[in-house]
Amino acid sequence: MRGSLATLLAVAAYGALHSLLATVWVKRRAATALGSSGRRLYRVSYNLVALLTLLPVLAVPALQPGLTLYRLSWPWAALPLAGQGLALFFLVLGLLQTDPWHFLGIRQLLLEADRETPRLVVTGLYRWVRHPLYAAGLALLWLTPVLTVNLLVLFLGLTLYVLIGSHFEEQRLLAEFGPAYATYQVRVPRLIPRPWRRLPPS
Repeated sequence: MRGSLATLLAVAAYGALHSLLATVWVKRRAATALGSSGRRLYRVSYNLVALLTLLPVLAVPALQPGLTLYRLSWPWAALPLAGQGLALFFLVLGLLQTDPWHFLGIRQLLLEADRETPRLVVTGLYRWVRHPLYAAGLALLWLTPVLTVNLLVLFLGLTLYVLIGSHFEEQRLLAEFGPAYATYQVRVPRLIPRPWRRLPPS
């Protein structure tokens, strides 16, 4: 029980911190305080903080896994492992489609933030779901051959964080791209692909 509570609190703290850092208010404060350097360093700093603060979140269920709910043996374990491999492939593919250098913050270090032109990506995986990185990440989590109580709490917490985070991200995208994104929302599902709801290749 203590391990589950610690996992839940760690996920909640992680989600609260990154939701706060992703807000326009915090970004504007950083730009005001640091000027051009603040804008250029913000994305790479955000990713670094995300990585470092994720490590203790993952450490809690790793050190205190709790009761094992299921453990698939070979050859059945090959099925979810193959699914995780496919999810990882889609995760990398989606990242490549969204400009990985911008996602990591490297491009912002080399160019002035004011010179960037926002671009709405609706091709490739984005024809099928609006957030392929989130969808692939969730599949990577849940297609696990071993599940413990505290891992379940971790996965539920991260899933809730993705659902809430994607909602606020969509509000930002609506403000940025207006009717174009509103139309995209209607035509393409958020996380679960549906063959009858996708954009044409063109």
